[in-house]
Amino acid sequence: MDPYQDDPRWSVAERVADAARRRFPADVLAVAVHGPLAHGDDDGGGDGEVGLLVATYRAGSGPAPATRRIDGVLVELTVAAADDYLDQARSISALWPLTADRYVTTRPLHDPTGWLRALRDEHLGALARARPAEFTGAARQSWHRGWAAHARAARLAAWYETDQALLMLGEARLAAATVSGLLSRTYFRDPGDAVRRTGLAGADMTEVGAVLKRQAEELAARGRPVDGTVDDLLTGT
Repeated sequence: MDPYQDDPRWSVAERVADAARRRFPADVLAVAVHGPLAHGDDDGGGDGEVGLLVATYRAGSGPAPATRRIDGVLVELTVAAADDYLDQARSISALWPLTADRYVTTRPLHDPTGWLRALRDEHLGALARARPAEFTGAARQSWHRGWAAHARAARLAAWYETDQALLMLGEARLAAATVSGLLSRTYFRDPGDAVRRTGLAGADMTEVGAVLKRQAEELAARGRPVDGTVDDLLTGT
């Protein structure tokens, strides 16, 4: 028996998929669920978020991306042209640890051509072909974002701007978790999963700073130092 047969989230997802197909019959190539509901092992209890992807034949067609609460269920609707989404799946970006799960784990609601299988295969193929430099280069981008957020959090804390400092510290934690994911080729289900699995959930300012320092040393050892010259900046080395 399908564990989500009576889940209101699944019911809402099916309703949205059916409505999108009826309203945009010539535009919708595939509709799928991603995130916790796609994994089929969470205990959202019907009140969790539903992530929906609508793949269209052409860019700019189909419904507009949107987020709404429907019957108590938060629905995040992502709409993308199929070819553009495949291009994204073939790339290793600084946010790869937070986006890969959308390419690999989906539950189809409408997929007559098997496009979702092609999406997964394209992403896994890109991972198999990717060189270490692609991951370390992306990790360095994430590291700089984490360092900037951590430095900002420290300044705000010194000014007793506690609420803002906590927000920036959260950004620093997530960026550091993303760096860890890139260096180890590990992707996560969502930001919360990322900070939990990397041990950064609840890490304080000093602990996050220590993690960033270790990551900078590892990046330098892998040939991607976080510090450089003006020429390095302009040439992207």
